Amino acid sequence: MSIRRAKDVLKIEAEAIRGLIPRVGASFEAAVETVVSCKGRVVVTGMGKAGVIGQKISATLASTGTPSHWVHPAEAIHGDVGRITKDDVVIALSNSGETEELTRLLPVIKQIGARLIGLTGHPRSTVAQHADVTLDVSVKREACSLNLAPTASTAAMLAMGDALAVVVAERKGFKERDFALLHPGGQLGRRLLLKVSDLMRTRASHPVLRDTARVKKVLLAITKARAGSASIVDSKGRLAGIFTDGDLRRHFDTDPGLVDRPVRAVMTRNPKTISADRLAAEAARLLREYRIDELVVVDQDRRPVGLLDVQDLLRAGF
Repeated sequence: MSIRRAKDVLKIEAEAIRGLIPRVGASFEAAVETVVSCKGRVVVTGMGKAGVIGQKISATLASTGTPSHWVHPAEAIHGDVGRITKDDVVIALSNSGETEELTRLLPVIKQIGARLIGLTGHPRSTVAQHADVTLDVSVKREACSLNLAPTASTAAMLAMGDALAVVVAERKGFKERDFALLHPGGQLGRRLLLKVSDLMRTRASHPVLRDTARVKKVLLAITKARAGSASIVDSKGRLAGIFTDGDLRRHFDTDPGLVDRPVRAVMTRNPKTISADRLAAEAARLLREYRIDELVVVDQDRRPVGLLDVQDLLRAGF
């Protein structure tokens, strides 16, 4: 019984959203133009469950490049209406279109001079009459067995709000890099914003030795730095090679005098490098492509300035 009822609820809400598709027309285009041309912020308001949906719509707008905040209509009529300016666009959500706290706010919004978009289930309601643009989000019935609890109606509001936010973002030319800038804590933000210079090991954490140094000295330097390799330079300080754990393993069994040899005899020459100003995502790609664990970070004169280890990228979320 419970499984069948749950499926019924999902079907009703899905039908409510599908029912919006034929209504997307001139009014929706006008709403998009209103938001795109907004010189201020998009202020979203609504009471009860519609207000909760409004908060999500506002958050989606803000995260996709349209500055937005949510205002509680009851608080608005007691002073918070000061958050609204003539340059703003207000999106008012009300299934009935007659919510008391909201209808008391509408004349004030109009007096301020802000543009008004109404999302309502009753296109002839008070909200619709005051709105510059009305989006019809009416549904045939709620999923609640009493046909009372906001379920299908709030699903429809949310879907229409998402459609508006997505289309507006695309009209504004909102790109992946813009999304990353607004989501610096997410994986995409890390991938697009972090540079090699933000993650690379320097100074005491990056052992740099001359190519004439004995392997024993190099190993001690690597151990002290808690690194997986050392950058090896020539007499002019330019990168000559890298000595890694892999180099040590390859030579250890076959060369009993390994620790006393100059590192240039056993190092890996012409190692893969990267500059500090490159994106960390590019470094991650190089490590995967060449199946290596370290990249030497060099300047324009090929002098080592840092070391990037695969573990550094893993800790950063790559």
